[in-house]
Amino acid sequence: MAESKPRVKVPKSASKGEVVTIKTLISHPMESGQRKDKEGNPIPRKIINKFTCTFNGKEVFSGDLDPAIAANPYFEFNAKVDESGTFVFTWVDDDGSVYTTEAAIEVN
Repeated sequence: MAESKPRVKVPKSASKGEVVTIKTLISHPMESGQRKDKEGNPIPRKIINKFTCTFNGKEVFSGDLDPAIAANPYFEFNAKVDESGTFVFTWVDDDGSVYTTEAAIEVN
């Protein structure tokens, strides 16, 4: 099965107090839990069920995802930046897998 690959787009720099747009996408091999393997056994569900974004340790955006979400969840949201720092993005899968990536921004 293909490996999950998170991608994020965050501006490299911004002015103090600026509201920036952040885009995220994770390529994820979703499995609904409805299909069966060649032996007729159910294939376990594999769905991203939680997404969180923090900036310098403070939560900026989060969401719980239901089974009807896209196989490759995409989020676009805004965040106000008052200082330089790092955004940390985390996706959690039904099987307990956690995918994380980071992006830094320089505030002038």
